[in-house]
Amino acid sequence: MFNKETEYAIRGLVYIQLQNSEGKRPGMAEIAEQINAPHFYTAKILQRLVRQGFIESQKGKGGGFYFDPQKPDLSLKQLISATQGEDLFSGCGFGLKQCDENNPCPLHDKYALIRDALNKLVTEENIQTLAQKSIRGGEMFLPRLR
Repeated sequence: MFNKETEYAIRGLVYIQLQNSEGKRPGMAEIAEQINAPHFYTAKILQRLVRQGFIESQKGKGGGFYFDPQKPDLSLKQLISATQGEDLFSGCGFGLKQCDENNPCPLHDKYALIRDALNKLVTEENIQTLAQKSIRGGEMFLPRLR
């Protein structure tokens, strides 16, 4: 459902939030390794997210990636919209450009339900709550974390 960029962005930002909650600012190589993603692709994604203002980065000793605590929590919908656009929330499940109530595709009615449920889910969830939910019994459950 999500493209690779979105998957890596979500996993990377959840990892950054987890590390930030422990007072740490992870670097690029650490993030890529821990989320099991290609280093250069992860670098490209995170640099873009910094430019878009979703996260901050600092070079040098004590540097790394971090969330500005003064900014509001980052909703999944904001992140997904930035990485793969709005089509996921409004597009046709059959991939047609001209699909609507008057000219429905074969999946129109059923896909509308799925699209609406997904829209609700990603609007209600954010990176910070996903990070909290990823800790179970004091251990992180995301792959390759720790």
